[in-house]
Order: sequence, then structure tokens, then C-alpha cells
Amino acid sequence: MLVYTARRLAVAIPVLLAASVLVFLMVDLSGDPLADMRLAQPPPSEEAIAAAEARYYLDRSTPERYWLWMTGIGGNGDIGLLQGEFGPSVRGGAFDIGEQLASGISVTLRLVSAALVFALGLAVISGVVSAMRQYSKLDYTLTFIGFLALAMPTFWLGALIREGGLVFNQSTGTSFFFTIGANSARVGNMTNWEYFLDSAGHLVLPTITLMLTSYAAWSRYQRTSMLEVLNSDYVRLARSKGVRNSVVVRRHALRTALIPLVTVATIGFVGIIEGVVITETIFQWRGLGYFFIEAVRAQDAFALMSWLMLSGTLVVVANLIADILYGVLDPRIRYE
Repeated sequence: MLVYTARRLAVAIPVLLAASVLVFLMVDLSGDPLADMRLAQPPPSEEAIAAAEARYYLDRSTPERYWLWMTGIGGNGDIGLLQGEFGPSVRGGAFDIGEQLASGISVTLRLVSAALVFALGLAVISGVVSAMRQYSKLDYTLTFIGFLALAMPTFWLGALIREGGLVFNQSTGTSFFFTIGANSARVGNMTNWEYFLDSAGHLVLPTITLMLTSYAAWSRYQRTSMLEVLNSDYVRLARSKGVRNSVVVRRHALRTALIPLVTVATIGFVGIIEGVVITETIFQWRGLGYFFIEAVRAQDAFALMSWLMLSGTLVVVANLIADILYGVLDPRIRYE
């Protein structure tokens, strides 16, 4: 397993390198970061424009800018991913891209982790129950809920859930559901337990929003996979030998049926990252989604490239975890 993991990590390096080239070219060709400055009234002097171009390395060629962004060699000490520098921001020297990313990812991972755990858990339970009770009323009900969640756009679903929370609070005269932010404003005066409860309360509605679409798709895959395994020869043989149905499902069928779900969930991780941008905007979380939206508004090229590279790295790591889980779920898979 260690050899396989090392091999997969070695493969991930050229993948991330290719991704960095695509990210850089895509952002570099998307527009001029100094467009607002050039169009300002009264117009800035040529010296001011030249100084800004030098500050953001726009006076260099495209290959040279990519080299600077990756290595920082030949730069001013504020650029170079390999040195932990993400580049200068057009929002000024007080805006540190690395610090803002670190702050945003801590907020976003809290939301993504909760949504991923609940979506996977509900998908497995729903898929197994539907397969075990195929064509029953419960199966039809779960299928209807799944297709209903799939049909709802994330932005509309999030707005609907947020509005539902507000209506509930107003009708009960309470603040049971938190609809804005990742924490309350008085977080500095809380004990550790109060901070935990406050964070959990703010997680409820965004997690439901981010979870539902993924759960709906994954539960359908789990149901199909479970039905296929339940109708396989080795499961029929186990039942014919008198093995209890609960043991057959838990020890034999479920473990095999989880393998396709691992693949689908890994691919779906990309969708969760995309959904974070919309969900955090609706609930006004200052995570990676907020970071991305603000970077687009400011035409902050280095911030956008850093966000895209971080997202790509998370996807590569998720795929690596999925490959390792294959061996855990199916001992027939051999890596060495």
C-alpha cells in the first residue's frame, strides 16, 4: 500500500503541473487586471501605469510570468507558489492572498466536511433501504425525494432553505436557525462549548443546502449498485447456505456495493466545491466561495489562480483517497 501511495503521489505531480499551466493561461487570457486603473477619470500618468505593471509583473512575457508565479525566482519576494508566496494582490499590500486563503479554507472545510459526511451517510442508508425494499412505498418515497432534490438548482434551493429558516424564526419568535455567517458577532466572548454550539448552529442550513443535491445523486447510485450485488451469485449462495440476511447485507453485499459510490463521491467532490461558492454567497460565509467571488469582482489575477490551484489540489487528494479506499473495501484489489 505504501508503494502504491507513493506511486500515486508521483503521478499527481505532473497532473498538478499541467493544471497550473492551464490555470495560468486561463486567468491570464481572461482580461487586464489594471483595466479599472487605465479607464479611471482623470486618467493616471504613464509613470503610474508603468509602476503598477511592474508591481504585478505585467511588464514581463507570459512564459516569464508563469515561471515567476511558480518559482518566485527573479521576483520581488512576493511571488512563487513553491516558496509559499501567492503573488501581489491588486487590492493592495494589506491584502495577503495566502492569509486570506488559509482563513477561507478553515471555514469552507468545516462546511464541506459536514455536507460530505451527511450526504454519504444518508445516501448509503437510503440506497440500501430502497434496494432491500424494491418497489415498495418506502422505495418510491425515497426515489421521489431524490429526484426532487436533483431537480432543484443549488442557488434556488439555498435561498428557499434560508427563507424557510427566517420564516420559522419569525413565527416562533426565536433565533433557532442562523441564516447569516459562519459564527455570531460575539464569538470573542464565548467559551469553547458556546463556540462549538454556535458554529454547529450556523452549519445547519448551509449543510442541508450543500448536502441535498449530492445525497440525491449518490443514493441513486447506491441503490443501483446494491441491487446488482444482491442479485449476484455469491450473495445467493450465501443465502442458500442459511446465512442470516442481515449478515449477508452487512458483510458481503454492502462492502462490494460501496465501491462504485466511492468513485461517484470522489467525482462529486468537484460539484461540492462548486456548490460552496453559491452556498457561501447565499448564507454570507467568508470562506473560499466568498474569496472567489471577491477575487472575480476585483479582477485579482493572482488570487483567482491561487483559488483554482487550491481547488485542483483538493480534487487530486480526493482521488488519491478514493484509490486507497478501493483496497480497503475490496481485498481482491492488489496494489503492489
